[in-house]
Amino acid sequence: MSQNPLSGARRVVIKLGSQVLTDENMNLRRDVFEWLADDVKWLKDKGIKVAIVTSGAVAAGRGRLGFTKTATVPQKQALAAVGQLDLMWTYREIFNSRQMVVAQLLLTNEDIKDKKRHSNAANTLDELFKKGVVPIINENDTVSVKEIKLGDNDNLSALVANLIKADCLVILSDVEGLYDKDPKKFEDANLVRTVESIDDVMGLAGDSKSKVGTGGMSTKLVAAKKAVEAGAFAKISSGKRPNAVRKIFSGEEIGTLFVPGTSKLKKKKHWLKYSAPEKGTITVDDGAARAILQNGKSLLPVGVLDASGDFKKGDTVIIVGLSGKTFAKGVSRYSAGEICAIKGAPSCEIAQKLGRKDYDEIIHRDEMVLMAEKKPAQRKSPARKKAGK
Repeated sequence: MSQNPLSGARRVVIKLGSQVLTDENMNLRRDVFEWLADDVKWLKDKGIKVAIVTSGAVAAGRGRLGFTKTATVPQKQALAAVGQLDLMWTYREIFNSRQMVVAQLLLTNEDIKDKKRHSNAANTLDELFKKGVVPIINENDTVSVKEIKLGDNDNLSALVANLIKADCLVILSDVEGLYDKDPKKFEDANLVRTVESIDDVMGLAGDSKSKVGTGGMSTKLVAAKKAVEAGAFAKISSGKRPNAVRKIFSGEEIGTLFVPGTSKLKKKKHWLKYSAPEKGTITVDDGAARAILQNGKSLLPVGVLDASGDFKKGDTVIIVGLSGKTFAKGVSRYSAGEICAIKGAPSCEIAQKLGRKDYDEIIHRDEMVLMAEKKPAQRKSPARKKAGK
């Protein structure tokens, strides 16, 4: 790795949490916006395209209305509607003072899941970049329900990073980065500077949560994992440090850097793994599971035991083994009813059973992605290059 692995970045996503953008009274912190605008201008002057994923609408709404009680979902949606105006006005005012134009994009999970809307969002962002505009992206919390829950914008930032083919995702939080143990409980906790295998550290987040946001360290690690699987670097660092972004891209060793592996998911397969809606389930025998997992094969009807869900040809389905665990996901070339009619049969008998044969495979390997098995969280210390409190 070079002295500054981020020196070659050309597209960057910066995510800021509510706890960074607001103070203890839920008022927007202008100093943080000033630092951010200065840093984004510095990046843009270097020819780097920047997209910002921002939290803070609900928190800003609380501050504007003086709302301190625990909020129901409709109340959070109303708070977001109020706070979104203050949030975007602050971005516009401060960025405009530095001769930068900002644009607002409010997305929901459906905008990412639906293939056509996903493509439209990507095209919009590309056009904004061509015009030199800085996109400010947020969840559409005023109308969404599931999207307003834990970790929404951490997840969104990783999906946006894939959407724009970013080279780096920077997550600015109220913590310095990932520690090898809870720094609030252990004085000897060490900051992990570099992570080259993110699966080795997924158990280190524990139950950490932020006070005013919807995510904690665990959601940030999941977001970092999605980013590195797309071939991007990811950095988790404190957003309360003045000009944190400029320090990061100048090569200062702050926060935790997550390094992408040598292999990465193509954009289509990344969308398939993390965004495509699942319409059904195909259960396979051990032989088919081994062929897919160990030999990189397509799914043939001979290895299928069952299909459930009312899915059609072209829908995305999950593939499970005899244990019931999901190990792959893919685009089915046959409907659920058709698969039930040909399950267990060799491909040469498809035409006889269906009256036609569109494909030999039920799911072709090119339209399939392996899913990481869920494992119990293990609190073990990762190998790290340098560590310090």
